Amino acid sequence: MADTWNPEQYDKFSGHRQRPFADLMSRVGASTPKIVVDLGCGPGSLTLTMAQRWPDAQIIGVDSSAEMLDQARRNDRDGRVEWMRSDVESWDPLQLGEQIDVITSNALLQWLPSHRQLMPGWVAALAPGGWFAMQVPGNFNAPSHTLLREVAARAPRANELLPRLRAGEAVDEPSTYVALLAGLGCDVDAWETTYQHILDPDGAQDEPVLEWTKGTALLPVFELLKEESERADFVAAYGSALLQAYPRQSFGTVFAFRRIFAVAHMRGTLL
Repeated sequence: MADTWNPEQYDKFSGHRQRPFADLMSRVGASTPKIVVDLGCGPGSLTLTMAQRWPDAQIIGVDSSAEMLDQARRNDRDGRVEWMRSDVESWDPLQLGEQIDVITSNALLQWLPSHRQLMPGWVAALAPGGWFAMQVPGNFNAPSHTLLREVAARAPRANELLPRLRAGEAVDEPSTYVALLAGLGCDVDAWETTYQHILDPDGAQDEPVLEWTKGTALLPVFELLKEESERADFVAAYGSALLQAYPRQSFGTVFAFRRIFAVAHMRGTLL
């Protein structure tokens, strides 16, 4: 979906999107890592926080979207990070020629049904005492997603749309990630959090939840529906349903968002 990512749309809610990453990284105990890799780095704003945290580390941001990486390079005014364009499924950690101290993956693996098969290779690439940290949305049964599938089921191209909206099937419960990562020889900390995001408290947006989903959940729809009127009809129907499910209140629009976290630490000397 590299062609549909829009960094400006994605960053409209950057404050809300940054909080889960901060919560994830607060559990990573690396102090002086040499190599840090951010898989699915997007526009790079979160990757750059790792460059600030570990000023002596080699920081590498990996993403498949040319648009996102272009924005990341613009954000990286000091050229602090190595930005690499690659599909994460085909990214080979061995190409670095050294073991990696920290690998992070924030809000990426829900797009990759194969991620459970990829994780052993990433963990194997860690140095002794290294860290693997992941966060994925766990809200695929929330109205934002169930309504999306319902609208898609009524759309003229339902047979094409519905298979593209099954990303949530790739996400597991925290206990599954505990078992997988512990089985790879790691100490594991896994949890879930449901954030009660208050969107658009100033009332500047007519449909704030729709604006949020335009940056993420709607991307598979946009990838398929290229014709302007066809896309507009779909967005109008979906937006109307969202307004019913997420009504504006005097203080803003409450958008509950569940997320799943796992941090794995390879047994060995702390970094």
